[in-house]
Amino acid sequence: MPTLSTVNQFTAKQPAFTTGGIRSLIFNEHQNGLAKSGAIVRIGRKVLIDETKFFAWIESQNKAA
Repeated sequence: MPTLSTVNQFTAKQPAFTTGGIRSLIFNEHQNGLAKSGAIVRIGRKVLIDETKFFAWIESQNKAA
């Protein structure tokens, strides 16, 4: 079962990320590849982050650089 968090819950657990920074990544998800990773889950207007997929996406960004 995936660990899903709201933006505020995620940033509270992961202080290295700011709320604005995560919201910016989500806003630009189609340009930065985050949408393709499946890390962002939408249920109606609620936006959730699949933490496992998000950190896998972070690792893939690190390897691409």
